[in-house]
Amino acid sequence: MDAFPAFFPLSGATVVIAGTGELAEAKVRLFEGSPATIRRLESAEALGPSAFVGAVLAFVATSDDAFAAAAAKAARAAGVPVNVADRPALCDFTTPAVIDRGSVVAAIGTGGASPMLAGLLRHDIETRVPEGAGRVAALFASLQDEVRRALPDLSRRRAFLRAALTGPVAQAAVSGDQAGAARLLREALARDEPGQGRVQFIDARGPVDLLTLRAARALSSADVLVCDEGAHADVLALARRDAERTGPQPPPRLAELTAQGLRVARLVTGTAWRTEQASLEALGVDTEALPIAG
Repeated sequence: MDAFPAFFPLSGATVVIAGTGELAEAKVRLFEGSPATIRRLESAEALGPSAFVGAVLAFVATSDDAFAAAAAKAARAAGVPVNVADRPALCDFTTPAVIDRGSVVAAIGTGGASPMLAGLLRHDIETRVPEGAGRVAALFASLQDEVRRALPDLSRRRAFLRAALTGPVAQAAVSGDQAGAARLLREALARDEPGQGRVQFIDARGPVDLLTLRAARALSSADVLVCDEGAHADVLALARRDAERTGPQPPPRLAELTAQGLRVARLVTGTAWRTEQASLEALGVDTEALPIAG
């Protein structure tokens, strides 16, 4: 990872945009619909640090090299991170291609190397993010404290939220019925029924490009990784950073995990997994073998 992506809260924040012309207008459009206050600066007023004080971010957009360098220096003197359009050497951060769904924001960056590539990737991903995704996120944000109080155990909470995100609760929010979605979520909390856990067997010998898309998705959503010795590092890298990781476990232990509604990625490097899968199924555990050789 050559650059760390971070999200700055914009509610109550001030963003400074220094410069004129189409480059500056493009930066203004970037913040349309956001709760941020936009402070526009032109000519000499952008050359002193006082003009940037109190801002969380600054953007300099101009065709004038001297103005760009001076304004960037002024923003930095005020302690404000600055982006200078088309001048990566003057930037503290780069501007990604943004997918805006309100509370759901996705960003694709190339470190300033190829904004066009970032834009093309954004278009591909944007078609897969439904317009109502922001409403789903807003719903869960509004009830976040209730869910945490009802389900203090992190693993149990994740299982509950996964079920809610793929069921009637999320469907109601996507359609715009926030009141109905909130009611369904509270009803599900009151029942406190674990979702359906499962064990998914994944060939972890590598290389990673041999994995199917389904296997990659299973890795990215697994709560627990149960790994054979020799699991390929690039395969492990596809898993969530906060997923619990452990070595091989007996089938009854895996059954306990799935009874809690957890998804287990069973990363295998040999052929003995078939016997393990049969034992799990005998215990009533839902299993799936994601294209495995051997």
